[in-house]
Amino acid sequence: MKYDCWYECVRGCGRTYSIFDVVYHCEDCGGLLVVEHDIKPLKHRTPDEWKEIFDRRTQTHIFPYGSGVWGKKEWVCPQLDDENIISMYEGHTNLFWAKRLGEELGLDDLWVKMCGNSHTGSFKDLGMTVLVSVVQQMISDGKPIKAIACASTGDTSAALAAYAAWVGIPSVILLPHAKVSTEQLIQPISNGAIVLSLDTDFDGCMKIVQELTTDPAIYLANSMNSLRIEGQKTVAIEIVQQFEWEPPDWIILPVGNLGNVSALGRGLLLMKELGIIDRLPRIAGAQAKKANPFYLSYKEKFETYVPVTAQKTLASAIQIGNPVSYERAVKVMKEFDGVVEQVSEDELANATARADRSGLYCCPHTGVALGALFKLVERGEIKKQDRVVVISTAHGLKFSQFKVEYHRNNLEDVTPLYPNPPLELPADYALVQETIAKLGIKG
Repeated sequence: MKYDCWYECVRGCGRTYSIFDVVYHCEDCGGLLVVEHDIKPLKHRTPDEWKEIFDRRTQTHIFPYGSGVWGKKEWVCPQLDDENIISMYEGHTNLFWAKRLGEELGLDDLWVKMCGNSHTGSFKDLGMTVLVSVVQQMISDGKPIKAIACASTGDTSAALAAYAAWVGIPSVILLPHAKVSTEQLIQPISNGAIVLSLDTDFDGCMKIVQELTTDPAIYLANSMNSLRIEGQKTVAIEIVQQFEWEPPDWIILPVGNLGNVSALGRGLLLMKELGIIDRLPRIAGAQAKKANPFYLSYKEKFETYVPVTAQKTLASAIQIGNPVSYERAVKVMKEFDGVVEQVSEDELANATARADRSGLYCCPHTGVALGALFKLVERGEIKKQDRVVVISTAHGLKFSQFKVEYHRNNLEDVTPLYPNPPLELPADYALVQETIAKLGIKG
């Protein structure tokens, strides 16, 4: 069976392109592009046959199908030659049963999808494997691409640098100066990328990289490129697969540039169209209050959209005031009866710390999603019996300084509710025993 996919204008004007064309917008109307699949051949297999295939491939040693992305190759990028696939065994991340935190909130069925348990420590690996693989095929087919470039708040740059380094394609990274963590900054540096630290914010970096990639020799790797979305949509497929092919009631995720909302929707809608699932979960997008254009548009029923100047937020990866995937994300939210919530710096920091005390180790962006969860539970939108999945986008180890400063009470606009600094004592057994006893630990 021959499977196929192509680019199509999101505005429905009818313009299409090959996924191997160097193009990021519709050349007729300026709309963003989405990857569309030929559904007819996909329907030649029954839902049970697809489930069996994907379950059998899960973590197999047969390249490239052991990857959580490429195990769904027919649904992602079917016409790509296997020898051009650049994979680091991404996906298959833990669905963490947040039992203790759920009990505190009065929820029976709370889970956290640990997308940060990946090669470079974030969900961005899922999209980057697809994009870099397509570029490698384009180069193999003779296209004169010399480098891949992105603007980033940290995680995209890490993923691009690693995957490009694996195959030996130069990467160019534009970062906002002093607005990413040290751990995120050192990742692309270590992988040999050309790293440019610009005196601007992410939106300023994004503007420059779009100008830079008008040169067809420099390929754009940001999520306005819908190849990234195709890889990231496998998060939705994997969640459903981990629940024995039953969708949850809610999925909550932090949103910035809004590519992840688009990806989540595409994965779920494809499963429904192919009969894998018979209902859709509700989606909740969570924004930091200091960078909240999507939330403000939601409050106006998406009838208006005004970019904002993003203020400095602890959730630095979503410190974005003009998200490029807005148009695609709005379509998803309307189809999924979605909601958008905003969270203050105090709320996101304390939500992170509260979750950590139940065994997690969350990044501040996951804290934004958790803060939104707390609000939705408090006002009764999420019910006790609902199965809820919070998407954790990055590994907490990328943001250790944020956690250190929280427990030192050094974060601006944050009053720690769960501080736990180390107790510094002389090396005296009696004093140690006495201190532990005062804290309620007695023999």
